[in-house]
Amino acid sequence: MAVFGVLAAALGAVGLVSPAAQLSLLGLAVPGARGSGDHTAAFVTASSMAALNMGVYYVLAALADWRAFYLWTVPFRLLTCTVFTVAVAGGRAPQAFLGVAVWEGLGALATGAALLHERRAARRQPAAGAPAPAFPAPVTDGEVR
Repeated sequence: MAVFGVLAAALGAVGLVSPAAQLSLLGLAVPGARGSGDHTAAFVTASSMAALNMGVYYVLAALADWRAFYLWTVPFRLLTCTVFTVAVAGGRAPQAFLGVAVWEGLGALATGAALLHERRAARRQPAAGAPAPAFPAPVTDGEVR
């Protein structure tokens, strides 16, 4: 979570400082002269600010070890993966968006797998402070209980 948060925040900061650099990182063409209806810079700024905020949320959630937040990210990152993939397939977004879709999908799967692994490991171990199971001592020859 923390690594994803730092990466998202850093990429968001890059987009705020240099929208052209952000477009290049995403493999998108950087427009030369903008026409009156070209709002590319505004959309890059908005998505970069969202990425910066989201990155900070992820880092804070990691610092607080907020497991519920981790769980909530899984379906929404899968949704993002799906929407971006469908947008590319439908011609609404460039092929470069598949990289973002893969990033989100793999991140969701990795998070879900880690949470499932931790849940299974927790089931195999007694809770902290719980008494150890009481087993009777072995019976030796001639001992009566």
